[in-house]
Amino acid sequence: MSAPSVRPVSEREARQVAEAAREQDWKKPSFAKELFLGRFRLDLIHPHPSPAVEDVRRGEEFLSKLRDFCETRIDSARIEREARIPDETIEGLKELGALGMKIDTKYGGLGLTQVYYNKALALVGSASPAIGALLSAHQSIGVPQPLKLFGTQEQRDTFLPRCARTDISAFLLTEPDVGSDPARLATLAVPDGDDYILDGVKLWTTNGVVADLLVVMARVPKSEGHKGGITAFVVEAASEGITVENRNAFMGLRGLENGVTRFHQVRVPATHRIGPEGAGLKIALTTLNTGRLSLPAMCVGAGKWCLKIAREWSTVREQWGKSIARHEAVGSKIAFIAATTFALEAVVDLSSQMADEDRNDIRIEAALAKLYGSEMGWLMADELVQIRGGRGFETAASLAARGERAVPTEQILRDLRINRIFEGSSEIMHLLIAREAVDAHLSVAGDLIDPEKTLGEKAKAGARAGGFYARWLPKLVTGPGQLPRTYTEFHPPGHRDLSGHLRFAERSSRRLARSTFYAMSRWQGRLETKQGFLGRIVDIGAELFAISAACVRAEALRAEGDHGTEAYQLADAFCRQSRIRVEELFGRLWTNTDELDRKVVAGVMSGAYEWLERGVVDPSGEGPWIADATPGPSKAENVHRPIH
Repeated sequence: MSAPSVRPVSEREARQVAEAAREQDWKKPSFAKELFLGRFRLDLIHPHPSPAVEDVRRGEEFLSKLRDFCETRIDSARIEREARIPDETIEGLKELGALGMKIDTKYGGLGLTQVYYNKALALVGSASPAIGALLSAHQSIGVPQPLKLFGTQEQRDTFLPRCARTDISAFLLTEPDVGSDPARLATLAVPDGDDYILDGVKLWTTNGVVADLLVVMARVPKSEGHKGGITAFVVEAASEGITVENRNAFMGLRGLENGVTRFHQVRVPATHRIGPEGAGLKIALTTLNTGRLSLPAMCVGAGKWCLKIAREWSTVREQWGKSIARHEAVGSKIAFIAATTFALEAVVDLSSQMADEDRNDIRIEAALAKLYGSEMGWLMADELVQIRGGRGFETAASLAARGERAVPTEQILRDLRINRIFEGSSEIMHLLIAREAVDAHLSVAGDLIDPEKTLGEKAKAGARAGGFYARWLPKLVTGPGQLPRTYTEFHPPGHRDLSGHLRFAERSSRRLARSTFYAMSRWQGRLETKQGFLGRIVDIGAELFAISAACVRAEALRAEGDHGTEAYQLADAFCRQSRIRVEELFGRLWTNTDELDRKVVAGVMSGAYEWLERGVVDPSGEGPWIADATPGPSKAENVHRPIH
């Protein structure tokens, strides 16, 4: 079998492609960006922004209908058993308008806000994570969102009404040997008159098996009259030359309609191109700025379900004469689930409301929400399995067969695991967020560490950097976090004191900025290779954002008279748990095994430890590690299955 057809790309070119796709400018304030710079701008998120009354009315009205649908027309056990969402369920979602939750009413959609769209995903995702993934992929990264942001009026008029009611869409970027490194993208879109001819293979096409419309990322070769570059297209899934060659199966999300799609000489009108040539990655990343919020929203739903099951199970399960919740070893797990669910909902609701108001740039907040939500969601599900014990490892069907309640605890663990990989793995998210976190430094001092810059350019950069740091560094020495009477509105009479947690966040924000500056000074251009350090910097920022969001949400609930006492208690518990994690992360910035780990990895890759692998057999099957993706006609049966 021939090797995969992948374009060779140097490390520098890969970085240049990724950098060009970034949104370079910061036209609006960002709480998270300021947080990483040591400036704790609580005024950007407090008082907690509130949705408009009409938005609430329409949102709650739809949630009521959706809840009834989830309770009466979604059979989660059947989806798990048959590994497929029944056609009648999808048709029912279409009739309900769930395909058009984020699409404007003038195109036949529901026009929900980001806040209520995410609440709807949390709700439907709790009934069936596979359905949540289908709706999210369709609206958050599929055809509707990029057309809303970058499409022509003709494209919106043509495609959005279809997406709102009848047509399912999918987003196709990944290839068999191309994931988060799009510079190596092999799928081509060659200009041919008023059309483009697509050739290539796409992998892990969520919704691709049942989709009617596709957003496809392909490389346009540079030629006369064509700028070229990675470009986005809307493609009719039923076009001649498109073959869905396989419906993939996974450890979780068994109802996911995810496949392998081959394009062979597929003709796409130039009028279906989204934006100009070469703008594809920028369109994808901009789409994800708010699209990423859908995943942590479903993690919020998972946390709420985990809390419900933990509470109900702990009221009936006894050990040594008392409820298991009364044993500290189990009770601490329940407290973690409750506090973390509260904080994660605070992060998602705050980020979503800021997205709706469009006053702040939330690209870092959304990325932090995705990273934090996927990691904490997995931990909550894992703790629930432990709380349930052997029953947590047993399938719901097996539990029911022997006469017990069919609680799908092991399923939620399997279903949530993909979230640490979906839409940017946690490792990639760390790097993306870290790049934004050090953006201010690179803007003023980047030329100093660029080997291609001249001595004159480096001298100018040095002067710029000197001026910036002379103004910035002194502000990192002291701040409101050192004054005992700051943020006193977060210590109302009769409630727990949250003001100390915000002072901690302010002090830690400055400490984080100082640590980043020290690392820049110490490693300079090599900082980008210190992925362990950068990951911890980002994780600290995520915890500080969550602390801030939890406190602001607790105060908002208290002011509204909505479970204020309980909210303050949950926020206090979360902040205390989070502060322990933050202190540990700060310690690990400089005391870690990163250097030794690199040496061990070198030994593993050189074969020095192959002796350690002896004594086992490998049950893996035969075949290449990466499937052949050479362009050409398909030799497989087309398993495309549109639902109409």
